[in-house]
Amino acid sequence: MNLKSIIMDKDAIDRALKRMAHEIIEQNKGLENLYLVGIRTRGVPIAQRLQGYLKKIENVDISVGLLDITLYRDDLTTVAHQPIIKGSTINFELGNTKIVLCDDVLFTGRTVRAALEALLDYGRPKEIQLCVLIDRGHRELPIKANYVGKNVPTSSDEIIKVCFEETDSEDSVKIWTR
Repeated sequence: MNLKSIIMDKDAIDRALKRMAHEIIEQNKGLENLYLVGIRTRGVPIAQRLQGYLKKIENVDISVGLLDITLYRDDLTTVAHQPIIKGSTINFELGNTKIVLCDDVLFTGRTVRAALEALLDYGRPKEIQLCVLIDRGHRELPIKANYVGKNVPTSSDEIIKVCFEETDSEDSVKIWTR
């Protein structure tokens, strides 16, 4: 793979997440009954960072859940012979809540479909919203994000790699070509 370009650095990622935190507050008219759920792996740092920004802006502690969608994927047999299950942690009741589901890249929509199925096994929230750092198009399912850090039109042979200090020792978003 060849590096095509760096489309976001640490500062750009921080600005996008701060803006999305403000959008979440505005769209929901506050943070009452709102919870963040990060899709493992890179949706988790997004949810945790949003939690910090929401705390700074509104002085409200929002709970964060972690969602492992491994067993809900429709391509599980092509992903790995022995998939690694990291587990989900959702320590709050979902009934009558607004859930902001967080992920790094929205592409075909299949990850979000799996996440919705997994989340609904924990209960039935009043509303589920989607927050992604990158929307790269190429949807195969009718799924649209409520909050987008950056829209990045891509070709199908390009790969977007999101890195966070928590998981990859740096903050960046890069486009690679095969």
